[in-house]
Amino acid sequence: MSPQDLLSRHRDLWDRATRHPFLEGVRDGTLPQEAFSRWLVQDYWFVRGLLQAQAQILAGAPRRDQKVLASGLLALAEELDWFEGSAGSRNLSLDEPLQPAASEYVGFLRGLFREPYPAQITALWACERAYRDAWSAAAPGAPQYREFVERWTHPAFADYVTRLEASAGYALQEASSCELAAAEQAFRRVAEFESAFWEMAWRGGQR
Repeated sequence: MSPQDLLSRHRDLWDRATRHPFLEGVRDGTLPQEAFSRWLVQDYWFVRGLLQAQAQILAGAPRRDQKVLASGLLALAEELDWFEGSAGSRNLSLDEPLQPAASEYVGFLRGLFREPYPAQITALWACERAYRDAWSAAAPGAPQYREFVERWTHPAFADYVTRLEASAGYALQEASSCELAAAEQAFRRVAEFESAFWEMAWRGGQR
């Protein structure tokens, strides 16, 4: 099983994770400002949770994957700075409670350290691949949202996703049948959480 096999096997689930009216609104400019502000604040806290989870995974990662995971941590720390600046320029408070969809996603990420490594690295790749695919679908983005689209469609980010995919591929090649099952479940969970996150941003706290 490879990362591409997972994308093919769960195409409908992946499409729901990377195609949503929220992203259509980003592309054509019809997204309500309230929905975008909600997404920005919730995604800030998601990134904080992802950084913590990735740091835990890096600590036990095989030597071959340490550089790519460490580079991802630096990028996430810089992304938090960027979110803080973006929120400040929009007069948004980041001291908002996590919505259930975001809280559950962060809880899943923080629990990844208990999973076998193939599931950990597959989940990290799926998180970032979902963002690349979702924001690519929103490209080029309406003027007021274009900087956000450009951030996750930039060649440097695409290269990072490709390197994570290679790491996930190596791990899956070496995995036992039980580890493969855990990795596939992690992929599915990420796709489900991504879909729920867009829906939360679009509709608010409704479930």
